[in-house]
Amino acid sequence: MSENGSDDPRWERKIIEKLALEALAEQRRRRRWGIFFRLLGFAYVTVFLVLAVDWGDGSTLGDGQKHTALVQLNGVIRERGDANAEHLVAALQAAFADKGTAGVILRINSPGGSPVQAGIINDEIRRLRSKHADVPIYAVVEDVCASGGYYVAAATDKIFVDKASLVGSIGVLMDGFGFTGTMEKLGVERRLLTAGEHKGFLDPFSPQDTGHKEHAKKMLGEIHEQFIDVVRKGRGQRLKETPDMFSGLLWTGARSIELGLADALGSVESVARDVIKAEDIRDYTVKPNFAEKFAKQFGADMAEGAVATLARFGASLR
Repeated sequence: MSENGSDDPRWERKIIEKLALEALAEQRRRRRWGIFFRLLGFAYVTVFLVLAVDWGDGSTLGDGQKHTALVQLNGVIRERGDANAEHLVAALQAAFADKGTAGVILRINSPGGSPVQAGIINDEIRRLRSKHADVPIYAVVEDVCASGGYYVAAATDKIFVDKASLVGSIGVLMDGFGFTGTMEKLGVERRLLTAGEHKGFLDPFSPQDTGHKEHAKKMLGEIHEQFIDVVRKGRGQRLKETPDMFSGLLWTGARSIELGLADALGSVESVARDVIKAEDIRDYTVKPNFAEKFAKQFGADMAEGAVATLARFGASLR
């Protein structure tokens, strides 16, 4: 008889085989659970992406039925934002091209932004108005239509506002910071090397140069005159100019009507129903998907970090 009391001399081998089989079974269980959790994680990410992406509902677009086309301009107007010329122009072109479009509403909630992006949108609206003379386009202001936002609105046939909307800010600014005093306190010496007399234009770490300041003001003045010209052309005889109209001030929607900066009170629904006479509102706004938003934001963050860590300069209609 063996030491463990068994008559089978192969008991040790059987125990080892049993332990080995149990170890293999445990590995298989772990592998199956690992696969399960990976699939669960993949499913979670997939659901997140599906919910994050605004797929839109284009099932009714292009069916030829009479409707009001809606294009939304929300937020700061900038090349890397949702309110950029590429998206707005594409949406406007699609809205005007649809044979069922009785009129277009540009809903605006924007404090302004890039004069270049706003100018591109303004030019395209004027081109589309000329090409589709039978399709009116109206701007409907909700909370704010300031600076670059108004630059865009001025191109439309009429501007409708809420009595408490904020309208105007017809001006241009360039902002930044100066760190020379802080550097002196910290004992930091600025060493700027340039090839070109004015390559260090408005460098925030150098004392402000009078010549640079005057040149910047001249550029801002030129852009401001372009803005004023756009407003005058867009509003025409409706505009009741005052000494402070182009000073950068804001007015309420009610006051903007009195000044000729806007035409009447109205909402998206009331303009579609009472002015365009087409209550069926269809949204043509281009909405970037999650991947596009991430890529643009990542690219923007990388560029900003590389180009300007502590300061940024640029003309802005805001």
